[in-house]
Amino acid sequence: MPKRSGDSGAAEAARVLVLSPEAPFPAVGGGALRTASLVHYFARRGPVDLILFRQPGEADPAAAIPDSVGGERFVMNLSYHARHSAARIWRNAGRALRGVPPLVDRFRGFDGEIAGALAGRRYRLGVIEHLWCAPYLPLLRDCCEEVWVDLHNVESVLQGREAEIAPGPARVGFRRFAQAYAVLEGELLPRFDRVLVASEEDAEAVKRLAPRAKTTIFPNTIPLHPAPVRVEENAIAFSGNLAYQPNMEAVRYFAREVWPLLRAKWPGLVWRIIGKNPAAIERYVCEADYIQVVGPVEDAIGELARARVVVVPVLAGSGTRVKILEAWAAGAPVVSTSIGAEGLGARAGEHLLVADSPVQFSETVSVLLTSQGLRQQIGAGGRKLYEERFSWEAGWRGLDETACVR
Repeated sequence: MPKRSGDSGAAEAARVLVLSPEAPFPAVGGGALRTASLVHYFARRGPVDLILFRQPGEADPAAAIPDSVGGERFVMNLSYHARHSAARIWRNAGRALRGVPPLVDRFRGFDGEIAGALAGRRYRLGVIEHLWCAPYLPLLRDCCEEVWVDLHNVESVLQGREAEIAPGPARVGFRRFAQAYAVLEGELLPRFDRVLVASEEDAEAVKRLAPRAKTTIFPNTIPLHPAPVRVEENAIAFSGNLAYQPNMEAVRYFAREVWPLLRAKWPGLVWRIIGKNPAAIERYVCEADYIQVVGPVEDAIGELARARVVVVPVLAGSGTRVKILEAWAAGAPVVSTSIGAEGLGARAGEHLLVADSPVQFSETVSVLLTSQGLRQQIGAGGRKLYEERFSWEAGWRGLDETACVR
């Protein structure tokens, strides 16, 4: 049975319900920050009830929710899954054969528990985070006046791009999952009253997949942080959840294709890799090669402020990259691939620099390392764009201005 905490009174019609497969608090990492922003937005108007999922062995996600959110919390306990490579390959092979994407499969099967948690409750609005849990729409429809889905990524696009760069047999699996996600998106998205997407590019992708879906752009944002004092060290940096497939591939690509070129030109330069789940990328890096795997930090923006350049060598993705927003908040100049910078409306040469080949990436980073003035110029341009468009308050203003929020 789900764990339940918080006030025990019946939900009022003014309440909002958020169902999220990822814990939004503590608000660390792209997915958590996006969900936490929405939760705080709705909490300004009234209590927010949350249905969350907990991986075996992890802390109670309800315990980290701020008191200001109000509402009740319901926690669904996921079954144990071995995380070693052989187990993941075996599970995903079975999923590919069945045509069921991994995360949809992981979060399915809780219909009874969710229905029990929601019995007798009424909500003005229900929000499902990620397509992974969109199949629970009928349960929320029974108790919510409106139901939205918040797409952190367009999953079929993400999986399709993974298929383009994946090696051998993995490519077949990603293609299979891309097809399965495209079917789900075409079937489910038109049934929601509103589909939130992170960018114009994602809105266009949804339009192609589900022409009748009603989309609203709600950009990825982070809280407004004061500009840190930058004390540059002889280092470049990459940040993110290091177990997330696009980040793993970014590290592998940079380590194999770009870092050797930079090391040859800048022998004392250090590459810092910041983020949770550092074990996921250990096989791609070597400390003797001036690579420091820092792991998770309490203040990612402060850590990025120490780097001369932040690199975003992302080769696959959808949505937008919160790692760039954090670098902008730090006032650090960014060098990104085109896919990494996608969806942010940033202008190359003003807000960041773009490089799409190993040689171009190395040369572009080198230009910034050579010129403190250019680093300051690009860093200030990114910081300004962040303040204007990518703080939580800026994202909330966009929701206020749409007709879909009452």
